[in-house]
Amino acid sequence: MKDMQEGYTTADGRKIGGVVMEMKNITLRFGGVVAIKDISFDIRQGEIRAIIGPNGAGKSSMLNVISGFYVPSEGEVWYRGAKRPKMRPYEIAQQGIARTFQNIALFEGMSVLDNVMTGRLGHMKSGLIAQALWKGKAEAEEVANREVAERVIDFLEIQHIRKTPVGRLPYGLKKRVELARALAAEPKLLLLDEPMAGMNVEEKEDMSRFILDVNDEFGTTITLIEHDMGVVMDLSDRVVVMDYGKKIGDGTPDEVRNNQAVIDAYLGVASD
Repeated sequence: MKDMQEGYTTADGRKIGGVVMEMKNITLRFGGVVAIKDISFDIRQGEIRAIIGPNGAGKSSMLNVISGFYVPSEGEVWYRGAKRPKMRPYEIAQQGIARTFQNIALFEGMSVLDNVMTGRLGHMKSGLIAQALWKGKAEAEEVANREVAERVIDFLEIQHIRKTPVGRLPYGLKKRVELARALAAEPKLLLLDEPMAGMNVEEKEDMSRFILDVNDEFGTTITLIEHDMGVVMDLSDRVVVMDYGKKIGDGTPDEVRNNQAVIDAYLGVASD
């Protein structure tokens, strides 16, 4: 794969576009603790970009910087050609960024459909009173948003549990519902924090398939943190490797797999 200024072509012939987000010399401190130290990398349109590293490497902190939850102590985040100022979470969502969480964050007493519908909140323009009366524009808006939610439910093959309270679901299905809620927001950039954590082999295979389908069919740019190296190497177009808050590798899966610094710090042995 040859990385070009305006994009690149993957080994399987997919066309990846220009830079969507650029992290420029990011440093993040919590008091005297440096979680991220002077890291730069970019995320390009239509790619699957992985961030990996051992526990405590700073991966989740970096994802929180990308999502706007953390503001870097030093450095700049550029999104779609403009420097991003400090923003509130709803403003980040309005920019087309959605995420899932390492620890599932769903409304356990609500149905799957209602949970997915919460991903549409940023698309609801009518006021509270209009929504309560459910007439005219508010009714049409509700119907349109429900149609999007139902399409996502069909896409992720969870129609059979759409009315089931989330609290009754097994772990793997909860992770899929959380992905559905993020997709309901129709993000341009989707951030996945350990989407395979706690899953068995079959569940991982299903989630991997859905991630690839989201990227392929919707054209969604995806950035993910994942510990399963088999998943990372199979799914990702490019990989950033962190260790103790520093970047020690950045490139294609093959380049990272054969990077001696990455082998020493994380992978342990070189892969054939």
